[in-house]
Amino acid sequence: MDATNAIFYIAILIMSVVIHEVSHGFMAEYFGDKTARFAGRLTLNPIKHLDLFGSILLPAILVISHSPFLIGWAKPVPYNPNNLRDRKWGTIAVASAGVVANFCIAIFFGLILRFTQNMNVPAGFPFIISSIVLVNLSLGIFNLVPIPPLDGSKIFFNLLPSSFNEIISFLEKYSLILVLVFVVFLSSYLVPILVFLYHLITGLAI
Repeated sequence: MDATNAIFYIAILIMSVVIHEVSHGFMAEYFGDKTARFAGRLTLNPIKHLDLFGSILLPAILVISHSPFLIGWAKPVPYNPNNLRDRKWGTIAVASAGVVANFCIAIFFGLILRFTQNMNVPAGFPFIISSIVLVNLSLGIFNLVPIPPLDGSKIFFNLLPSSFNEIISFLEKYSLILVLVFVVFLSSYLVPILVFLYHLITGLAI
């Protein structure tokens, strides 16, 4: 991947993680918590959301190393679960909102790609749309992994009985280490899921 494409991919990733985080904030507000709004985080302005490592450095490293899986994250949108009308299901809904947003983006642009395959479209159009689909599918799949602080852990942990609280606290204590270990050693196992979903939506092979 040349430098121009790499920058383009990272730009798509940044906007996709921003939409992901803003979706969390809007869902929290729907359930009664306005923490994100008071913090000025219900905005698509990427400057408000960028995380130096998760939004820029990690994606750049993955692109340079030709990783098959491009992932990243923004600063988490703050919310107070104590303000939610239903703490358990509200928390699950807030955690799910970002993943759902990424999958919706992937499906929307994937269908555009599917139905424009035989049309006379501008040069570079398929690459742009395909990149949006791939990035958002990657984010959606990655965030469903049940490792804290990923959304999958918040969904899964809130479905467990209170007897698991000590185990959950232990995992949350070492969350950054666990995520980095997963990214380095295990993220390649998500690639077949990515390939399958991309083909299912677009009708194309990666």
